[in-house]
Amino acid sequence: MRVVIADDTMLTRQGIAGVLADCGIDVVAAVGDPESLIREVDRTRPDAAVVDIRMPPMHTDEGIRATARLRGAHPALGVLLLSAYVEPEYAVRLLEDHPGGIGYLLKDRVSDGVLLVDALRRLCDGETVVDPTIVSRVFERRRRVDPLAQLSDREREVLGLLTEGLSNRALAARLYVTERTVEAHITSIFGKLGLVDGPGVHRRVLAVLTYLRA
Repeated sequence: MRVVIADDTMLTRQGIAGVLADCGIDVVAAVGDPESLIREVDRTRPDAAVVDIRMPPMHTDEGIRATARLRGAHPALGVLLLSAYVEPEYAVRLLEDHPGGIGYLLKDRVSDGVLLVDALRRLCDGETVVDPTIVSRVFERRRRVDPLAQLSDREREVLGLLTEGLSNRALAARLYVTERTVEAHITSIFGKLGLVDGPGVHRRVLAVLTYLRA
């Protein structure tokens, strides 16, 4: 896997690059601003990019706007957004605009090489990865109409884990059940949420979006 890193703090860039290199990932460029990120992605054509949400010049949502430009030019690029803050609205915005291949983790997770590489591989496969802390914060939010009201407690638990980007096998291990049981729960969730299978339909991503919006 070939990866570009974008973060305006040099120590953070070096730290992420070191973690990835130790895991056998090829870091082809490490830059500090959105324009350099876009230029390096165009030049090196990596598999994925690790991008800080807040970068120069305003340190607001430059990383998200750069991601929109990158995905427009490189639809298959996996992008992992990083933030030092829990900002659930960014997670919802990202997934609404770019379902599949987009992830959002808090920066304190990136020191875990196994977690970081697993997230990048899932993004390159078109999956979605959202930090469990953000998932919990979103879950705590209340809404007048709850689209998840039909789900059982177990199905809500499974959907929450889906939002973290876990595979069926990882879900089964986490819940101490068989993969077939997990598949049955997921099928039931799709049915209750009205998510119909079809060409170009990513039901797992749509289910995650429904969860985050709720």
